[in-house]
Amino acid sequence: MNQDYIQSNPWSIIEEGFDKERVKSSESLFSIGNGAMGQRANFEESYSGPTFQGSYIAGVYYPDKTRVGWWKNGYPEYFAKVLNAPNWISIDINIDGEPLDMATCTNIKNFKRELNMKEGWYRRNFIATTPNNIEIEVVATRFLSLSHDEVGAIHYQVTPLNSDIDILFKPYIDAGITNEDSNWDDKFWNTTKIVSDKNRAFIESHTMKTNFNVCTFMQAHLIHGDTLKKTPDALNQEDLSIGFEFFQKVKKGEKVSLVKYGGYTVDRNHKADKLTEAAHTALDQVSSLGFDGLLEEQKKAWARIWEMSDIAIQGDVKAQQGIRFNIFQLNQTYLGTDSRLNIGPKGFTGEKYGGSTYWDTEAYCLPFYMATKNQEVARKLLKYRYNHLEKAIENAEKLGFTNGAALYPMVTMNGEECHNEWEITFEEIHRNGAIAYAIFNYTRYTQDYSYVPEMGLEVLIGIARFWQQRVNWSAHRNRYVMLGVTGPNEYENNVNNNWYTNYLAKWCLEYTLEQLEYVQQEHPNDYKRILDKTQLGNDETGLWKKVAAHMYFPYSEEHGVYLQQDGFLDKDLIRVADLDKKERPINQHWSWDRILRSPYIKQADTLQGFYFFEDNFTNKELEKHFDFYESFTVHESSLSPCVHAIQAAKLGRMEQAYTFYLRTSRLDLDDYNKEVEEGLHITSMAGTWMSIVEGFGGMRVKDGKLCFTPQIPEQWDMYSFKLNFRNRVLKVTVTQEGAEFKIDEGEALEIVVDDKPITLSA
Repeated sequence: MNQDYIQSNPWSIIEEGFDKERVKSSESLFSIGNGAMGQRANFEESYSGPTFQGSYIAGVYYPDKTRVGWWKNGYPEYFAKVLNAPNWISIDINIDGEPLDMATCTNIKNFKRELNMKEGWYRRNFIATTPNNIEIEVVATRFLSLSHDEVGAIHYQVTPLNSDIDILFKPYIDAGITNEDSNWDDKFWNTTKIVSDKNRAFIESHTMKTNFNVCTFMQAHLIHGDTLKKTPDALNQEDLSIGFEFFQKVKKGEKVSLVKYGGYTVDRNHKADKLTEAAHTALDQVSSLGFDGLLEEQKKAWARIWEMSDIAIQGDVKAQQGIRFNIFQLNQTYLGTDSRLNIGPKGFTGEKYGGSTYWDTEAYCLPFYMATKNQEVARKLLKYRYNHLEKAIENAEKLGFTNGAALYPMVTMNGEECHNEWEITFEEIHRNGAIAYAIFNYTRYTQDYSYVPEMGLEVLIGIARFWQQRVNWSAHRNRYVMLGVTGPNEYENNVNNNWYTNYLAKWCLEYTLEQLEYVQQEHPNDYKRILDKTQLGNDETGLWKKVAAHMYFPYSEEHGVYLQQDGFLDKDLIRVADLDKKERPINQHWSWDRILRSPYIKQADTLQGFYFFEDNFTNKELEKHFDFYESFTVHESSLSPCVHAIQAAKLGRMEQAYTFYLRTSRLDLDDYNKEVEEGLHITSMAGTWMSIVEGFGGMRVKDGKLCFTPQIPEQWDMYSFKLNFRNRVLKVTVTQEGAEFKIDEGEALEIVVDDKPITLSA
């Protein structure tokens, strides 16, 4: 473990003791969100030490123009930056004229942060000695409301401990912010209006180029004893900021508090010229509840989420904390209320990667939302891709593909490709297959086949057309080959015949043909509509069959395994166990050239295919491939350990599965990859849920039935989870003595446990 300051606790993330060196890491770990907006755990008061300021609004981005030195044809026109939004949380504090700044205080003691995941709030408390020798106690609590998702709330309490004080609270909102990842401290916002109304303030601004209109707002009041002070003593307004001053004399031992509400109204939900009016309405609603009433609502909202999505573990606090942290962050990032939004890889915790949608959504996140929400949430994720089909066709056209072939972007905000790395944009085409697999996975799990004739078949046709055009006929091999690709293992770029990509292409073609037949038989009107729209003919589908039947797959007779790509055995096959630990992680110690020539695997690649299509391979084949490839895998992608955990469990290697589980569940908490200060790995967190439910629980859907092969790590006394399966809520409890299955909601259900059918009564 690279960091060990986070205390073990089943329901909270807790840090004790102030260390300037870990401020940025903690800003990531203690991030909060509510699906519509989110923020890093920046201090409310001024802080002059190293910090990574970050507040984010779902769906708001900036198209930073890409610059290409040589090959421009087909290259994405822009890189989508996830924008740091105007700051609403700030509250400068002056104590007897001295600014409160933990970087300059002469002493900080009893420092504690807590992110209470059960109830959805973040609190920080400490005792500070200011440079003018005043000792104060601070307790600052904040949360982003789930029930009023445009609003966040802060309760900032100060108690002088060694003398009477004059305290000045200066709450403000600020549009003069920059992005951590901007190259030249670029400004991405134009401020158009700054106004105040009593104890409320508003900044209207819009993003450059994209013209997202946002109103950043706040309301503040002071509480001292029985006195509630709503009228500020002064107004401070500058070109890009506006704030208030609240002055108060406070005796030693007395408490004084500032309550601040703030947030964003955006033109995704309101008319652009009505944003301030909408902000007033939002503030009216939360003001009537008060801080305590709003917090009570928050606790109830999170209780409803946990009722369905919690995984309880007994006997292993670190494991329990890890899975709840992952589930908590997933729900903070995406709640399924808006089909225009998706799940960004950093969520609301950082700016790295850009864009809001990767293949992670379909490959890893869909199962979590499918099983812990209702199927409508999962359907929205699929609808999101259908809504982007035309853009996917345009993306393919830019690369020279024709006839409605669709290449979904690797990274996107609105359906356009917006990633600026060649090997990812043009070569990592396996993302197309993940989208097709998600359609299969959704219909298999929910039995909602209506998606296919309504939307899904058109998506599948576009993807199938892409694969058919992307292959080459090799006279040498007498097979179709796929040249110049990158698989999930991004430590091999521009390779020929990546096994996973080839296999996925073959499967996609065959699956599309199956769905064509199904829609023709069961939904003839939709079939005619789709064929008229796509102009699909028998000649084309005949070619699909030919490509699928004659796809080439590299194989080693010597090792008895499918090869990741044609040239894998040309590498110097030194296993990870023989690598110097000082060289790890290799992406922080080696050149890119050296990595690409090495045998080391960033994340599951061939094994990703064995995970998706496990029914097509025997356990003996899985074991052989697992033993061969895992020995070369450095797991420097957040997506890797969960797949290995599931497969190790399938092979009955529970100690190995448990090790992988801890790595995926505590990837950020223990900062395995030494990069947590940049933000959390949100999308891989769904893989952690999978590693328990599909790994230890052995949950699968086979022949239309829910199947389990439950196992339990020896470190645990018990674990339990719930699944929403076809309008039934099933609770699974596994102990060292055995497993129990019961229906919490819905009708009776026949399941299969250890290959034996069991009927559960309602």
